Amino acid sequence: LGSVGGKAASLGELAGAGLPVPPAFVVTADTYRGFIEETGIDGELFDAVDIDSDDSEALAAAHERATELILGTPMPDPIREDIIAAYGDLDGGEASVAVRSSATAEDLPDASFAGQQETFLNVTGDDLLDRVRECWASLFSQRAIYYRNEQGFAHDAVDIAVVVQVMVDSEKSGVMFTSHPSTGEPVTIIEAAWGLGEAVVSGAVSPDNYVVDPATGEVTDATVADKKVMCVRDDETGETVEREVPDDRRTERVLDEDELLELVELGEQVEEHYGVPQDVEWAI
Repeated sequence: LGSVGGKAASLGELAGAGLPVPPAFVVTADTYRGFIEETGIDGELFDAVDIDSDDSEALAAAHERATELILGTPMPDPIREDIIAAYGDLDGGEASVAVRSSATAEDLPDASFAGQQETFLNVTGDDLLDRVRECWASLFSQRAIYYRNEQGFAHDAVDIAVVVQVMVDSEKSGVMFTSHPSTGEPVTIIEAAWGLGEAVVSGAVSPDNYVVDPATGEVTDATVADKKVMCVRDDETGETVEREVPDDRRTERVLDEDELLELVELGEQVEEHYGVPQDVEWAI
């Protein structure tokens, strides 16, 4: 966990367990630490964010200075070359990837850093290095600085890794809970929408909701939502954009029975691997 963070460690575990995880590599926390130390910006960086204040202007100034230092400092050649070489192994360097932050303190029992750092979708080689640095810089967002101050975490004690993972240009996607997230009832709950999962995770769309009894495979409840928008990859720019769902698909059911059962089976494998209920992002 100290090297790759909770998110990357989980992806690696699931890949090793034979689950269908898209290919990826990790820019380790040591690489981030090497970047700030080899370039000599570490001292100024931690001084900039060492503020004992919840004042929004002070937090904004600290974030701005940290971002300037990280984005404005050239990446040392060995780090740059290693990242480019690893990307070259994904679909011959032609892959469209998700660049996802994985903070090394993300899963500490007394605090949660999850969701505080950046994720970028549909990134190609031209922008990869910049997006990695933007993930590093997001370790010093206003929210993250304030949170660490409130929790008593030293800013120089938290590192960040970056997952670079091949994108699934999904037709449908969502989130699955292998037990009821509020009651713990042994049912599988699946949320689903059209396009990329970003629309579901961000709350931009109200997804379909399916409740399945994993013991029998019976769909005990299916709520089909009016899905007004979806996130998709723009064919011309390659960027992630929000589009209106065509009228004939807005109230159409996203998942059929076979797809639901396949997801339930995968969810059971994930839960069996970890020994406790899980929430899982999925894409088809």
